[in-house]
Amino acid sequence: QVQLVESGGGSVQPGGSLRLSCAASLSISSFNAMGWYRQAPGKQRELVAARTSGGTNYADSVKGRFSISIDNAKNTINLQMNSLKPEDTAVYYCNALVRPRNYTYWGQGTQVTVSS
Repeated sequence: QVQLVESGGGSVQPGGSLRLSCAASLSISSFNAMGWYRQAPGKQRELVAARTSGGTNYADSVKGRFSISIDNAKNTINLQMNSLKPEDTAVYYCNALVRPRNYTYWGQGTQVTVSS
């Protein structure tokens, strides 16, 4: 019923920047919460950044480097990633909880690789 499509991933050198976008198939006003997660090889999926009615929160490992933003006109959830580190290498997933029943939806993921 709801599609989330990530884009903007790629390969960069340490210290570089990437901007990820998540295009939603419905108005973001329908979302109770939205955010970005990532999963590195051999690790569990973890929260990167989230926007809820209570505010915005970030993983400690990305605070000061990553920033989540919402473009209501384009129905997109963006993640600006600066000062990238090798440990940021992961598949990044867009996530949303959709009104009225808080169903959870995930995008297909986009690969981010940070290496020299």
